[in-house]
Amino acid sequence: MAQPQAVYATDEYGRPFIIVREQAKKTRSHGVEAIKSHILAARTVANIIRTSLGPRGLDKILISPDGDITVTNDGATILGQMEVEHQIAKLLVQLSKSQDEEIGDGTTGVVVLAGALLEQSETLLDRGIHPIRIADGFDKACSAAVKHLDTIADKIEYSKTETSNLFKTAKTSLGSKIVSKEHDQFAQIAVDAVLAVADLERKDVPFDMIKVEGKVGGSLADTSLIRGVLVDKDMSHPQMPSVVRDAKLAILTCPFEPPRPKTKHKLDITSVEEYKKLREYEKTKFQDMIKMVKDTGANLVICQWGFDDEANHLLMQNELPAVRWVGGPEIELIAIATQGRIVPRFEDLTAQKLGRAGLVREVTFGTTRDKMLVIEECANSRTVTIFVRGSNKMIVDEAKRALHDAICAVRNMVVDNRVVYGGGAADISCSLAVGKAADEIPTIEQYAMRAFASALDSIPLALAENSGLSPIETLAEIKSRQVKEGSPNLGVDCVGSGENDMKKQFVYDPLISKRQQYLLATQLVRAVLKIDDVITAGEMDE
Repeated sequence: MAQPQAVYATDEYGRPFIIVREQAKKTRSHGVEAIKSHILAARTVANIIRTSLGPRGLDKILISPDGDITVTNDGATILGQMEVEHQIAKLLVQLSKSQDEEIGDGTTGVVVLAGALLEQSETLLDRGIHPIRIADGFDKACSAAVKHLDTIADKIEYSKTETSNLFKTAKTSLGSKIVSKEHDQFAQIAVDAVLAVADLERKDVPFDMIKVEGKVGGSLADTSLIRGVLVDKDMSHPQMPSVVRDAKLAILTCPFEPPRPKTKHKLDITSVEEYKKLREYEKTKFQDMIKMVKDTGANLVICQWGFDDEANHLLMQNELPAVRWVGGPEIELIAIATQGRIVPRFEDLTAQKLGRAGLVREVTFGTTRDKMLVIEECANSRTVTIFVRGSNKMIVDEAKRALHDAICAVRNMVVDNRVVYGGGAADISCSLAVGKAADEIPTIEQYAMRAFASALDSIPLALAENSGLSPIETLAEIKSRQVKEGSPNLGVDCVGSGENDMKKQFVYDPLISKRQQYLLATQLVRAVLKIDDVITAGEMDE
């Protein structure tokens, strides 16, 4: 085999650098050995976030290469920020990401379940069962579990006025988060935000209508829901009015400045008269622009670009309040909320294209008098903004993530109002059902199905462990009670209330979230079991 050798090459400046040929150092693993190395990597990742599961789950502190600190127990965030090198570990990161994008909640549970399934696969491989037979057994078990979920699910009723069940679902989602101190308030905000934008007939929740803004300072209790748009800007001139009632908004993406030729140009001014002429021309142009805006009846300008001091001064003199440097997403949200049109040229501005809002006001915070702009009583009342406060950036960021999960949980209830019960109750019930189904399978897949049932037990075991209970003892007791009493609602009492019936504790888990967890975890495990050869890119032909 050829030895590594150094080759000199030069870059575009003629400086030499060394290319080391690494092809000779090949690494290759295949067969059961490769699968076991995948399982080890996946188990390591799953064990890292296993301790974050449940209402008593612990937080992780993540430090980025820049030194930024994130403290969270959200599975998707933890995995997304981890520097993962192993290929299968990266698949687990994508697994939690796909659960987050599709469902928005249950990102920790899906990884814990996938890790447990892979752990069970290792035992089956040691017994000599072929990986494809294991994967087939897991597929059968997953189908049995999903079918059982449909039979134990309860349909809960809600309406625009009767929201108590949605509130309980949001509270369950927030129970494990950093905001649990104020989780009644946050749950109500999540429910109100979703119902404000939801189309209950079509069972549709447009997420782009819900904006979450945060500002450091104040406490979590100061978090509020604004029925309108909040923009982190203020009026462009301090003497402009800070409150505008019955606002007619001109939403512009053209700057308040004289037109410039498209081609490169150079203007030489050699005398005072020429300078005065240029100044007069600019002033006339500014006045024409302001006149075009005022003629439409607009009494507030929202501009994507800035404008210089002269234009600002003229706007103030003409009693036309303006906001500058408003970003693209905010401009779009303001246009949707006020039902205005975004106008790219002053000449295109008409009265019909103006947005309308009942009240536009500046709000100030703290000793530094930070200002933000609130646009309320909009023509389109389906746009809302959640304004999160917190003592530091870490808490504000985690509160935003918690709200995202709660909003997603409520959205899932709008899409499908069936729930199973948390605390591992549904998982234990499915574990028993899959074990029963395995007894009816005559082929070797029954071993994989029993392994799937054991993997489902890993979620209640983790919940019990994180709550300071004896895991095996707690699981055994609940399992026997579920069999004896025939109640699929019995789960792990994580909060120590003395009640194991999760229906009485109102621990709701949307059915579509739990079903998606099972399906995604099974798909991932099947993919891992089918990979039997890992060949590094630098492998050399012999």
